[in-house]
Amino acid sequence: MEGLFEVVVFLATATLGAALARKLGLLAPIVLVVAGLVLSFVPGFPHIRLDPDLVLVGILPPLLYVAALETSVPAFRHNLRPILWLAVGLVLFTAAAIGLVLHLLLPMVPFAVCLALGAVLAPPDAVAATAVARRIGLPRRVVTILEGESLLNDATALVLFRVATLAAVGSAVGVTEVTIEVLRSAGGGVLIGALGAFLFGFLHKRISDPLLDNALSLIIPFAVVFVAEEIHASGVMAVVVTGLALGHKLPVLMSAASRLQVGAVWRLVRFLLEGLVFLLVGLQLPDVLQDLDEPVGRVVGVTAAVLGTLFLARFAWLFPVTYLTRLVPSVRRGTARKPAKYPLVIGWAGMRGVVTLAAALALPLTVAGGREYPRELFIWLAFAVIVATLIGQGATLPMVARKLKLPPDDPVQDALSAAGVQQQAGRAARERLDELADSAPAPVVERLRRGVEDRTNLAWERLGGAERETPSQAYGRLRQEMIDAEREVFRDARDTGRIPEEVLVRAYRDLDLEESLLRREDDR
Repeated sequence: MEGLFEVVVFLATATLGAALARKLGLLAPIVLVVAGLVLSFVPGFPHIRLDPDLVLVGILPPLLYVAALETSVPAFRHNLRPILWLAVGLVLFTAAAIGLVLHLLLPMVPFAVCLALGAVLAPPDAVAATAVARRIGLPRRVVTILEGESLLNDATALVLFRVATLAAVGSAVGVTEVTIEVLRSAGGGVLIGALGAFLFGFLHKRISDPLLDNALSLIIPFAVVFVAEEIHASGVMAVVVTGLALGHKLPVLMSAASRLQVGAVWRLVRFLLEGLVFLLVGLQLPDVLQDLDEPVGRVVGVTAAVLGTLFLARFAWLFPVTYLTRLVPSVRRGTARKPAKYPLVIGWAGMRGVVTLAAALALPLTVAGGREYPRELFIWLAFAVIVATLIGQGATLPMVARKLKLPPDDPVQDALSAAGVQQQAGRAARERLDELADSAPAPVVERLRRGVEDRTNLAWERLGGAERETPSQAYGRLRQEMIDAEREVFRDARDTGRIPEEVLVRAYRDLDLEESLLRREDDR
């Protein structure tokens, strides 16, 4: 009962923190981390010591899965080269740089365990990158690259972490062992992910009940990661592959009712889990400080060196990769040259999150020969990196994006493309209607034809200026007033006993669906 109470308190606190962030116009991850830091010293506030398995198996898979579901596969494929340079190349480069700096500062610590911490600190957090990048309105291609990086970089880091940890505890690790580990982790993860996509896509296509579709969707990330971990493959890679494949085919796998409900459920799950993970990071401060038993000067010096290395390594990798690779003719033909402001903003978006701390807590207690090393210092470094990057880079990223004046996506071009496709869709709908017109009364056919024309006109209306009210906006405003009046009548009829509750529920459901459509049109 006490554990359940603590979970409710954490979720309620995370919800209040997110609401406060929206009210103040701040980024929720930053507000929640700061709130966790403050609440960690409040007497009587529930406390939880972070369990690595809870994060890596219980929290990360659903967050990665929903991010992959919402990722555009064509955009991901189009930007695959820069994504892989970041998710694989940058992770390895950063881990090696941090491992080398740590080994130079702490020569008594084996390089393998320093490299393991480098792998822990190297990957930016999937949750933080997505939450911050979308919130501040970065260009769509930049968001795609950051999201793609955050989907894949954990797999690279965890494979490197596993290899470095094996070497640190004295296991023989050569080229053959590393190759086998990479093939088993990455290749096995891709294989399990593809099998998961096939199996669960098959099930989704044959389920017609939205509730069952929702239940299956919530089970998928856990089922995939459990199978992957059972054969020591990368659960992260498996979940991402399954999510990308199912998300791309979702329109043909689920009914409209299932898609609407699944989308709403996953938005709630992501909101709660994102709030929870950032709050939990801040709440770990007392445990981290309690276990830390190092001279203050050494802690400050090593922390500053690691933060500086982490920050500089990202830029030292980004700029050469962005511009030197253009010396290759095939790369130069495939992409247009981007101004320096693009790698600058991508470099600044290097926030770390809860996965970094969870992996640090999984560091071995001793190294080869049973020797001890400053494990508590390493855990502190992971915690310090998370807080410093989230608060430092996360809080200043909106300002950096504004100063760099990255050109936003052209809304006119988006509207023009949408209108053109809507016109083609309307033409296809009218042709199908003409084929079936003899099977329905003429008034029904005419009503359907008007609906097609209204949707096409609405798409073209968005190309106009915002100075005057469009016909569709006027329709939405008046129809909203009509819906409110209809609700009042149904509610009064229920209260006076003229209709049962079930009739009111059905009527409200239909009116709510229509109002949600009106609001969706207004938000465009």
